[in-house]
Amino acid sequence: MAAHRPPSRRPSRPQGMTLVEVLVALAIMAVLAALGWRGVDGMVRTKEISQAAAERTLRLATVMSQWEQDLQSVFDTGTVPPLAFDGSTLRLTRRAGAGVQMVAWAVNDGVWRRWASPAVTRQGDLQEAWLRSQQLIGTEEGQVRLLEGATGWQMYFFQGNSWSNAQSSGNLASPAAPSTPPPAPPSGASAPQAAPRAALPGGVRMVLDLPGGALTRDVALGPQS
Repeated sequence: MAAHRPPSRRPSRPQGMTLVEVLVALAIMAVLAALGWRGVDGMVRTKEISQAAAERTLRLATVMSQWEQDLQSVFDTGTVPPLAFDGSTLRLTRRAGAGVQMVAWAVNDGVWRRWASPAVTRQGDLQEAWLRSQQLIGTEEGQVRLLEGATGWQMYFFQGNSWSNAQSSGNLASPAAPSTPPPAPPSGASAPQAAPRAALPGGVRMVLDLPGGALTRDVALGPQS
């Protein structure tokens, strides 16, 4: 009788991953890491863009508040034009404490700027501030960079129940009464006539060109009393 032999066993295969499997796993991990990084980077960029937009909106709201305050405080001294626009700069005189302040808003080189002089109480100082406002270069003391990216703007004045270009001729008003009466003319001579001046409008419309579109704002001027 033949002896029973147990079935032969093949040597077991060593456990582990082949080089190909390791490379495939590394490639998959690299792809997942790249996708994850792109997702994180996109989230960071979105947050930065949202934060910049929020800051720009807050800054614009602050600037517009100052814009409205300036226009609502316009005061006609009779010495210099109280409100004038030359295409790039809006100049105005406004009440400031016990005196009058010269203010210039300008759009130049893609930047919206505001310059304000110290408050003055003498006509000569106000005339000097007016002349200075026509020679601004952007580095003067009292000048503030308000907003970047402004490419241009236009002004309209509300006169005669309608809006008209601020650079067109406006309605004429009677000259302001001087602080001291002029000397009486010689006997037989007629009194000199003061030069006519443009009347203040009832409101100002600004159309400011920004990268996201045009910003339009209407502001009613305050009373002169």
